[in-house]
Amino acid sequence: MSDAGRKDFSTKAKEEITPNSTKSTQDKVKETVTDTSDRVARGFQTDDSKGAGQETFDKTQRSHDNNAHGGASGSIVDKAKDFVGLGNK
Repeated sequence: MSDAGRKDFSTKAKEEITPNSTKSTQDKVKETVTDTSDRVARGFQTDDSKGAGQETFDKTQRSHDNNAHGGASGSIVDKAKDFVGLGNK
């Protein structure tokens, strides 16, 4: 279960397992916007004020963002590049 105002875990999981090649442009844009707003919400809320599940999920996502994408902003930029076809292949 996610905290209020955050993307639900089941929604996030569904987005992650669905191949991008099967998603419409509208779906890709929506995911990019909701991922960005979720990351912003994650940053404004302290870990100790989150539910246990949300805190664990956020820590995992932060670690992934920092290790795989050079931080949350890098990840957002990478998604935008991928969306317009300029990302690394």
